[in-house]
Amino acid sequence: MARRSKIRYLALLALIAFAFANQKVASAPPVPNPVLYLTGTEVFQASGKTYIRYKYDVLNKDQFPAEMFAPAPNLPPCGKNNSAARTWVDFFGQDGKRLYGFCALGKPADLDKIWFALEEGTVPPSWVYIEMNDRQTNIKYKSNLAETTL
Repeated sequence: MARRSKIRYLALLALIAFAFANQKVASAPPVPNPVLYLTGTEVFQASGKTYIRYKYDVLNKDQFPAEMFAPAPNLPPCGKNNSAARTWVDFFGQDGKRLYGFCALGKPADLDKIWFALEEGTVPPSWVYIEMNDRQTNIKYKSNLAETTL
């Protein structure tokens, strides 16, 4: 009887293992590349100088998981910010020169408030793009080229 119980037990375990092995696991949809577009410009002054701020939004920001923008104290800090976001966002000119960056966006919706600024009289690059660097997965998401004029 003990041998028969052991065989049934092993058969049951094998059946359970088979069921889990053939079960489809739902996975998160893939993270897309950001779709960047210019929303406007504004003039502002700082430290006695006049600047032009180029303001942008990411059209598909709602497709990025909130976890990407969660504080990540286990990753290197951003300056003195020890709880910088997991994902950092950097602006680049079409030539690849970095213009500005954000390391503390708190949620995907904050992608509607990204910008870079140049001193008044400085000719901006014709096109810019952003890279979203997910520092936890070490994956970079590069946007399209977006204009600097409306």
